[in-house]
Amino acid sequence: MMPALDETRLRGEMRVDEPLARHTTWRVGGPAACFYRPADRADLINFLQQLDPAEPLLWLGLGSNLLVRDGGFKGTVIATQGRLDQIDWRSDLLFAEAGVSCAKIARTASRAGRVGVEFFAGIPGTLGGALAMNAGAFGGETWRQVREVETIDRYGVVRRRPCGDFEIGYRQVKGQPGEWFLAAELALETGDSAAAQERIKALLARRSATQPTRLPSCGSVFRNPPDDHAARLIEAAGLKGRRLGGAQVSDKHANFIVNIEDATAADIEALIALVQQQVEAHSGVRLVTEVHRVGESL
Repeated sequence: MMPALDETRLRGEMRVDEPLARHTTWRVGGPAACFYRPADRADLINFLQQLDPAEPLLWLGLGSNLLVRDGGFKGTVIATQGRLDQIDWRSDLLFAEAGVSCAKIARTASRAGRVGVEFFAGIPGTLGGALAMNAGAFGGETWRQVREVETIDRYGVVRRRPCGDFEIGYRQVKGQPGEWFLAAELALETGDSAAAQERIKALLARRSATQPTRLPSCGSVFRNPPDDHAARLIEAAGLKGRRLGGAQVSDKHANFIVNIEDATAADIEALIALVQQQVEAHSGVRLVTEVHRVGESL
């Protein structure tokens, strides 16, 4: 059901019953009851100020690291990618809003001769999602670079918060309940621009060679256990290439589940459960998922 809003005061794009399979990197997921793309920060604030405080909210960037179940999301999705996209230098800090892609941050920094975020080129998401889960790749992690963040709550109130307001761990971030990341300032060291751009090229080549980038996936499905790798455990359990319905454990990288042929979210979720069960039976390790699951099953 469409929330009760004064659409004449809104400048963004609103859709009803929008299929989220169009907006997730797994290419699965049922419809969102309401789907809103804000025109900019001011429009987002206006939208949230009008929204019923009880309305369920889902913030969506590029749709990686996300599994939307086949019954969809019975609430409002706020899509930030391509809208909250301001990125600029503020003195020595790189300021970026939540909808800026991680790849763009890596390119912008390297061209300016700033180093430390080359690994962002290998993260298929936006800054908002990277902040929410402390995303990482190739040994780098998001929050190592963060100086300060801006958050927004469901009433449209924007706050600046230091890193000390958050508990940062491996692929998890605990902050203030009811607040979402709106932007961040990144502190980057000065370095060699050409060398940084070469590192990005090398990382992208490595990603292409080792990950199934040509098939729909969410990125890595499971967190790496301490002193081990989820992919190694999955492969050791004989699950590489294992298929359920249209979902398959990638035969290129076992910590990826790919949509090989019109998979449903139910196919993917069942395969996740199978991998957890069989890896635990084989090695005694219970794999923990990175992927965020939302919505209702059919």
